[in-house]
Amino acid sequence: MRAAVMRAQHAPFEIEEIQIDKPGPHEVLVRTVACGVCHSDLHVVEGALPNPLPTVLGHEPAGIVEAVGDQVRQFAAGDHVIGCLSVFCGNCEYCAAGRPNLCGGEATLRSASERPRLSMNGAPIIQFLHLSAFAEQMLVHENALVKIRNDMPLDRAALIGCGVTTGLGAVFNRAQVVAGSTAAVIGCGGVGLSIIQGCRIAGAGRIVAVDNVAWKLELARKLGATDVVDGSGPNAVAEVAKLTGGGVDYAFEAIGLPATVRQAVRMARKGGTAVMVGVVPPGTNVELPGADITLREKTILGCMMGSNRFRIDMPRYVDLYLNGNLKLDEMISARLPLEGVNGALDAMRKGTAARSVLVFD
Repeated sequence: MRAAVMRAQHAPFEIEEIQIDKPGPHEVLVRTVACGVCHSDLHVVEGALPNPLPTVLGHEPAGIVEAVGDQVRQFAAGDHVIGCLSVFCGNCEYCAAGRPNLCGGEATLRSASERPRLSMNGAPIIQFLHLSAFAEQMLVHENALVKIRNDMPLDRAALIGCGVTTGLGAVFNRAQVVAGSTAAVIGCGGVGLSIIQGCRIAGAGRIVAVDNVAWKLELARKLGATDVVDGSGPNAVAEVAKLTGGGVDYAFEAIGLPATVRQAVRMARKGGTAVMVGVVPPGTNVELPGADITLREKTILGCMMGSNRFRIDMPRYVDLYLNGNLKLDEMISARLPLEGVNGALDAMRKGTAARSVLVFD
Protein backbone atom coordinates (compact mmCIF):
# COMPACT_ATOMS: atom_id res chain seq x y z
CA MET A 1 0.00 0.00 0.00
CA ARG A 2 1.05 3.63 -0.39
CA ALA A 3 1.89 5.66 2.69
CA ALA A 4 3.52 8.98 3.58
CA VAL A 5 6.64 7.86 5.43
CA MET A 6 8.53 10.15 7.82
CA ARG A 7 12.20 9.21 7.96
CA ALA A 8 13.68 12.39 9.45
CA GLN A 9 12.58 15.49 11.32
CA HIS A 10 12.26 18.78 9.42
CA ALA A 11 12.06 16.88 6.13
CA PRO A 12 9.23 16.29 3.64
CA PHE A 13 7.42 12.96 3.67
CA GLU A 14 8.04 10.52 0.85
CA ILE A 15 5.14 8.57 -0.63
CA GLU A 16 6.37 4.97 -0.49
CA GLU A 17 5.07 1.44 -1.01
CA ILE A 18 5.09 -0.34 2.34
CA GLN A 19 3.73 -3.64 3.61
CA ILE A 20 0.81 -4.07 6.02
CA ASP A 21 0.24 -7.36 7.86
CA LYS A 22 -2.96 -9.39 8.12
CA PRO A 23 -5.27 -8.85 11.11
CA GLY A 24 -4.43 -10.68 14.33
CA PRO A 25 -7.17 -12.09 16.59
CA HIS A 26 -8.35 -8.70 17.91
CA GLU A 27 -7.28 -6.53 14.98
CA VAL A 28 -9.15 -4.84 12.15
CA LEU A 29 -7.94 -3.91 8.66
CA VAL A 30 -9.46 -0.59 7.54
CA ARG A 31 -9.41 1.09 4.15
CA THR A 32 -8.62 4.71 4.90
CA VAL A 33 -11.11 7.04 3.22
CA ALA A 34 -10.08 10.35 4.79
CA CYS A 35 -7.67 11.69 7.39
CA GLY A 36 -7.40 15.16 8.88
CA VAL A 37 -3.97 16.76 9.21
CA CYS A 38 -3.58 17.78 12.86
CA HIS A 39 -1.15 20.17 14.53
CA SER A 40 0.21 17.24 16.56
CA ASP A 41 1.49 15.75 13.30
CA LEU A 42 3.38 18.98 12.67
CA HIS A 43 4.75 18.91 16.23
CA VAL A 44 6.31 15.50 15.47
CA VAL A 45 7.80 16.71 12.18
CA GLU A 46 9.36 19.72 13.90
CA GLY A 47 10.65 17.73 16.88
CA ALA A 48 8.41 19.18 19.60
CA LEU A 49 6.84 15.74 20.20
CA PRO A 50 9.46 12.95 20.12
CA ASN A 51 8.58 9.82 18.16
CA PRO A 52 10.72 6.90 16.89
CA LEU A 53 11.50 6.78 13.17
CA PRO A 54 10.72 5.73 10.53
CA THR A 55 7.02 6.20 11.04
CA VAL A 56 3.76 6.94 9.27
CA LEU A 57 1.91 9.83 10.94
CA GLY A 58 -1.81 10.59 10.79
CA HIS A 59 -4.25 10.09 13.66
CA GLU A 60 -7.57 11.68 12.60
CA PRO A 61 -9.03 9.02 10.27
CA ALA A 62 -12.29 7.58 9.05
CA GLY A 63 -12.64 4.58 6.79
CA ILE A 64 -14.35 1.31 5.90
CA VAL A 65 -13.58 -2.08 7.44
CA GLU A 66 -12.05 -4.55 4.98
CA ALA A 67 -11.25 -7.55 7.22
CA VAL A 68 -11.33 -8.53 10.90
CA GLY A 69 -9.46 -10.95 13.15
CA ASP A 70 -11.05 -14.20 14.24
CA GLN A 71 -11.96 -12.92 17.71
CA VAL A 72 -13.48 -9.60 16.60
CA ARG A 73 -17.24 -9.59 17.11
CA GLN A 74 -18.34 -5.94 16.93
CA PHE A 75 -17.01 -5.06 13.47
CA ALA A 76 -17.54 -6.61 10.06
CA ALA A 77 -16.39 -5.90 6.53
CA GLY A 78 -18.22 -2.88 5.15
CA ASP A 79 -18.67 -1.08 8.48
CA HIS A 80 -17.96 2.65 8.47
CA VAL A 81 -15.64 3.56 11.33
CA ILE A 82 -13.71 6.39 12.96
CA GLY A 83 -10.27 5.67 14.41
CA CYS A 84 -9.15 7.25 17.67
CA LEU A 85 -5.72 7.49 19.30
CA SER A 86 -7.34 6.92 22.72
CA VAL A 87 -7.00 3.16 22.37
CA PHE A 88 -8.11 1.41 25.55
CA CYS A 89 -7.38 -2.02 27.01
CA GLY A 90 -10.67 -2.33 28.91
CA ASN A 91 -9.04 -3.87 31.99
CA CYS A 92 -6.79 -1.32 33.68
CA GLU A 93 -7.67 1.02 36.56
CA TYR A 94 -8.38 3.95 34.22
CA CYS A 95 -10.69 1.92 32.00
CA ALA A 96 -12.52 0.49 35.00
CA ALA A 97 -12.95 4.00 36.42
CA GLY A 98 -14.53 5.27 33.20
CA ARG A 99 -11.48 7.25 32.04
CA PRO A 100 -10.32 5.19 29.04
CA ASN A 101 -8.64 8.21 27.42
CA LEU A 102 -5.91 7.88 30.08
CA CYS A 103 -5.32 4.15 29.48
CA GLY A 104 -2.57 4.49 26.87
CA GLY A 105 -3.48 1.21 25.21
CA GLU A 106 -0.12 -0.48 25.77
CA ALA A 107 -1.81 -3.86 26.14
CA THR A 108 -3.22 -3.56 22.61
CA LEU A 109 0.21 -3.36 20.94
CA ARG A 110 1.90 -6.30 19.24
CA SER A 111 4.83 -7.72 21.21
CA ALA A 112 8.42 -7.47 20.00
CA SER A 113 8.35 -11.16 19.07
CA GLU A 114 5.39 -10.68 16.69
CA ARG A 115 5.50 -9.41 13.13
CA PRO A 116 5.17 -5.62 12.94
CA ARG A 117 1.90 -4.27 11.65
CA LEU A 118 3.77 -2.05 9.20
CA SER A 119 7.08 -2.78 7.48
CA MET A 120 9.17 -2.16 4.39
CA ASN A 121 11.39 -4.89 2.98
CA GLY A 122 11.25 -6.68 6.32
CA ALA A 123 12.21 -3.64 8.42
CA PRO A 124 9.54 -2.42 10.85
CA ILE A 125 7.88 0.97 10.47
CA ILE A 126 6.68 2.49 13.74
CA GLN A 127 2.92 2.85 14.07
CA PHE A 128 2.05 6.37 15.24
CA LEU A 129 -0.46 6.66 18.09
CA HIS A 130 -1.79 3.16 17.33
CA LEU A 131 -3.10 4.34 13.91
CA SER A 132 -0.69 5.64 11.20
CA ALA A 133 -3.46 6.99 9.00
CA PHE A 134 -1.44 8.79 6.30
CA ALA A 135 -1.74 5.54 4.38
CA GLU A 136 -4.23 3.75 2.16
CA GLN A 137 -4.94 1.17 4.90
CA MET A 138 -4.71 0.90 8.67
CA LEU A 139 -4.21 -2.23 10.77
CA VAL A 140 -5.40 -1.44 14.28
CA HIS A 141 -6.64 -3.07 17.46
CA GLU A 142 -10.44 -3.22 17.58
CA ASN A 143 -10.37 -0.92 20.64
CA ALA A 144 -9.11 1.91 18.43
CA LEU A 145 -12.34 2.04 16.41
CA VAL A 146 -15.98 3.00 16.73
CA LYS A 147 -18.71 2.13 14.25
CA ILE A 148 -20.76 5.05 12.91
CA ARG A 149 -23.81 5.59 10.71
CA ASN A 150 -23.30 4.91 7.01
CA ASP A 151 -24.99 8.19 6.06
CA MET A 152 -22.21 10.24 7.69
CA PRO A 153 -19.78 11.61 5.04
CA LEU A 154 -16.41 10.13 5.91
CA ASP A 155 -14.35 13.21 5.03
CA ARG A 156 -16.26 15.09 7.73
CA ALA A 157 -16.31 12.11 10.09
CA ALA A 158 -12.50 12.14 10.02
CA LEU A 159 -12.45 15.49 11.84
CA ILE A 160 -14.26 13.86 14.75
CA GLY A 161 -11.35 11.43 15.20
CA CYS A 162 -9.20 13.98 17.03
CA GLY A 163 -9.78 17.73 16.78
CA VAL A 164 -13.55 17.81 17.17
CA THR A 165 -13.58 15.21 19.93
CA THR A 166 -10.83 17.10 21.76
CA GLY A 167 -12.67 20.41 21.51
CA LEU A 168 -16.21 19.25 22.23
CA GLY A 169 -15.02 16.95 24.99
CA ALA A 170 -13.14 19.78 26.69
CA VAL A 171 -16.48 21.58 26.94
CA PHE A 172 -18.88 18.71 27.66
CA ASN A 173 -16.73 16.23 29.60
CA ARG A 174 -13.97 18.19 31.30
CA ALA A 175 -15.22 21.73 31.94
CA GLN A 176 -18.92 20.80 31.87
CA VAL A 177 -19.88 24.26 30.68
CA VAL A 178 -23.15 25.54 32.15
CA ALA A 179 -25.85 27.17 30.02
CA GLY A 180 -25.75 30.97 30.24
CA SER A 181 -22.09 31.06 31.31
CA THR A 182 -19.24 32.97 29.66
CA ALA A 183 -16.24 31.50 27.87
CA ALA A 184 -13.06 32.59 26.11
CA VAL A 185 -11.21 30.40 23.61
CA ILE A 186 -7.55 31.18 22.84
CA GLY A 187 -6.56 29.76 19.47
CA CYS A 188 -9.00 29.24 16.60
CA GLY A 189 -7.53 26.27 14.79
CA GLY A 190 -9.42 23.00 14.44
CA VAL A 191 -9.52 22.32 18.19
CA GLY A 192 -10.35 25.91 19.17
CA LEU A 193 -13.16 26.13 16.63
CA SER A 194 -14.55 22.89 18.04
CA ILE A 195 -14.41 24.32 21.57
CA ILE A 196 -16.34 27.36 20.34
CA GLN A 197 -18.98 25.10 18.85
CA GLY A 198 -19.15 23.06 22.04
CA CYS A 199 -19.75 26.21 24.07
CA ARG A 200 -22.48 27.26 21.65
CA ILE A 201 -24.17 23.85 21.80
CA ALA A 202 -23.89 23.85 25.61
CA GLY A 203 -25.73 27.18 25.71
CA ALA A 204 -22.94 29.53 26.81
CA GLY A 205 -24.27 33.09 26.83
CA ARG A 206 -21.08 34.78 25.64
CA ILE A 207 -18.20 33.17 23.74
CA VAL A 208 -15.08 35.26 23.07
CA ALA A 209 -12.70 33.97 20.38
CA VAL A 210 -9.06 35.08 20.67
CA ASP A 211 -6.60 34.72 17.80
CA ASN A 212 -4.15 36.87 15.84
CA VAL A 213 -5.36 35.82 12.37
CA ALA A 214 -8.32 37.82 11.03
CA TRP A 215 -9.86 35.10 8.86
CA LYS A 216 -9.85 32.64 11.78
CA LEU A 217 -11.74 35.14 13.91
CA GLU A 218 -14.26 35.60 11.11
CA LEU A 219 -14.73 31.82 10.90
CA ALA A 220 -15.06 31.68 14.68
CA ARG A 221 -18.00 34.09 14.47
CA LYS A 222 -19.70 31.86 11.90
CA LEU A 223 -19.31 28.85 14.18
CA GLY A 224 -20.64 30.47 17.34
CA ALA A 225 -18.36 33.14 18.82
CA THR A 226 -20.32 36.17 20.02
CA ASP A 227 -17.21 38.37 20.25
CA VAL A 228 -13.66 38.31 18.88
CA VAL A 229 -10.40 39.72 20.22
CA ASP A 230 -7.10 40.18 18.38
CA GLY A 231 -4.64 38.15 20.42
CA SER A 232 -1.58 39.83 18.94
CA GLY A 233 -2.15 43.02 20.90
CA PRO A 234 -0.91 43.66 24.46
CA ASN A 235 -4.39 44.07 25.93
CA ALA A 236 -6.16 40.81 25.02
CA VAL A 237 -6.78 39.92 28.67
CA ALA A 238 -8.12 43.38 29.41
CA GLU A 239 -10.38 43.29 26.35
CA VAL A 240 -11.88 39.95 27.42
CA ALA A 241 -12.42 41.31 30.92
CA LYS A 242 -14.14 44.40 29.53
CA LEU A 243 -16.43 42.34 27.31
CA THR A 244 -17.44 39.99 30.11
CA GLY A 245 -17.56 42.21 33.17
CA GLY A 246 -14.34 41.09 34.80
CA GLY A 247 -13.48 37.77 33.16
CA VAL A 248 -15.04 34.55 31.97
CA ASP A 249 -16.35 31.49 33.75
CA TYR A 250 -14.31 29.22 31.46
CA ALA A 251 -11.09 30.11 29.62
CA PHE A 252 -9.89 27.48 27.15
CA GLU A 253 -6.29 27.44 25.85
CA ALA A 254 -6.05 25.60 22.52
CA ILE A 255 -2.49 26.38 21.36
CA GLY A 256 -0.06 24.88 23.87
CA LEU A 257 2.22 27.86 24.61
CA PRO A 258 3.18 28.95 28.15
CA ALA A 259 2.26 32.57 27.32
CA THR A 260 -1.26 31.68 26.19
CA VAL A 261 -1.78 29.34 29.16
CA ARG A 262 -1.00 32.29 31.42
CA GLN A 263 -3.42 34.42 29.42
CA ALA A 264 -6.16 31.84 29.96
CA VAL A 265 -5.62 31.87 33.72
CA ARG A 266 -5.75 35.67 33.75
CA MET A 267 -8.91 35.74 31.59
CA ALA A 268 -10.82 33.56 34.06
CA ARG A 269 -12.90 35.48 36.56
CA LYS A 270 -12.77 34.94 40.33
CA GLY A 271 -13.76 31.34 40.93
CA GLY A 272 -13.43 30.66 37.20
CA THR A 273 -11.79 27.77 35.40
CA ALA A 274 -8.89 27.67 32.95
CA VAL A 275 -8.76 24.55 30.75
CA MET A 276 -5.43 23.54 29.18
CA VAL A 277 -6.34 21.80 25.93
CA GLY A 278 -3.39 22.65 23.64
CA VAL A 279 -0.42 20.27 23.75
CA VAL A 280 2.42 21.83 25.74
CA PRO A 281 5.61 20.09 24.50
CA PRO A 282 7.30 17.67 26.94
CA GLY A 283 9.94 19.42 29.01
CA THR A 284 8.24 22.80 28.74
CA ASN A 285 7.23 24.37 32.04
CA VAL A 286 4.46 26.91 32.53
CA GLU A 287 4.83 29.59 35.21
CA LEU A 288 1.47 30.75 36.57
CA PRO A 289 0.41 33.67 38.79
CA GLY A 290 0.00 32.05 42.20
CA ALA A 291 -2.25 34.73 43.66
CA ASP A 292 -4.74 34.24 40.82
CA ILE A 293 -5.10 30.59 41.75
CA THR A 294 -5.23 30.92 45.53
CA LEU A 295 -6.67 34.31 46.44
CA ARG A 296 -9.13 34.27 43.53
CA GLU A 297 -9.91 30.54 43.77
CA LYS A 298 -9.33 29.80 40.10
CA THR A 299 -9.27 26.19 38.94
CA ILE A 300 -6.86 24.83 36.32
CA LEU A 301 -7.87 21.69 34.43
CA GLY A 302 -5.74 19.58 32.15
CA CYS A 303 -7.59 17.94 29.29
CA MET A 304 -6.33 14.96 27.29
CA MET A 305 -8.22 14.33 24.03
CA GLY A 306 -11.41 15.87 25.41
CA SER A 307 -11.51 13.41 28.34
CA ASN A 308 -13.28 11.21 25.82
CA ARG A 309 -15.11 7.93 25.98
CA PHE A 310 -14.98 7.86 22.21
CA ARG A 311 -17.33 4.93 21.65
CA ILE A 312 -20.01 6.94 23.44
CA ASP A 313 -19.01 10.44 22.36
CA MET A 314 -18.26 10.07 18.66
CA PRO A 315 -21.62 8.61 17.54
CA ARG A 316 -23.28 11.49 19.42
CA TYR A 317 -21.09 14.01 17.59
CA VAL A 318 -22.07 12.37 14.30
CA ASP A 319 -25.72 12.89 15.24
CA LEU A 320 -24.98 16.53 16.14
CA TYR A 321 -23.57 17.06 12.65
CA LEU A 322 -26.39 15.30 10.84
CA ASN A 323 -29.06 17.23 12.76
CA GLY A 324 -27.36 20.53 11.95
CA ASN A 325 -26.04 21.51 15.39
CA LEU A 326 -22.37 20.76 14.70
CA LYS A 327 -20.78 22.47 11.68
CA LEU A 328 -17.94 20.56 10.05
CA ASP A 329 -18.07 21.56 6.38
CA GLU A 330 -17.00 25.09 7.26
CA MET A 331 -13.92 23.82 9.11
CA ILE A 332 -12.42 22.06 6.07
CA SER A 333 -10.05 24.41 4.27
CA ALA A 334 -8.86 21.91 1.64
CA ARG A 335 -9.34 18.32 0.51
CA LEU A 336 -6.09 16.88 -0.83
CA PRO A 337 -4.76 13.56 -2.13
CA LEU A 338 -2.11 11.71 -0.13
CA GLU A 339 0.57 13.44 -2.20
CA GLY A 340 -0.66 16.77 -0.80
CA VAL A 341 0.34 15.98 2.79
CA ASN A 342 3.47 18.15 2.73
CA GLY A 343 1.45 21.06 1.37
CA ALA A 344 -1.08 20.57 4.17
CA LEU A 345 1.70 20.83 6.76
CA ASP A 346 3.04 23.98 5.08
CA ALA A 347 -0.43 25.55 5.19
CA MET A 348 -0.55 24.81 8.90
CA ARG A 349 2.84 26.45 9.44
CA LYS A 350 1.67 29.55 7.59
CA GLY A 351 -1.69 29.69 9.38
CA THR A 352 -3.67 29.54 6.14
CA ALA A 353 -5.83 26.46 6.91
CA ALA A 354 -8.29 25.56 9.66
CA ARG A 355 -8.20 21.87 8.75
CA SER A 356 -6.85 20.10 5.67
CA VAL A 357 -8.20 16.64 4.95
CA LEU A 358 -6.44 13.94 2.94
CA VAL A 359 -8.99 12.09 0.84
CA PHE A 360 -8.16 8.68 -0.64
CA ASP A 361 -9.67 7.22 -3.81
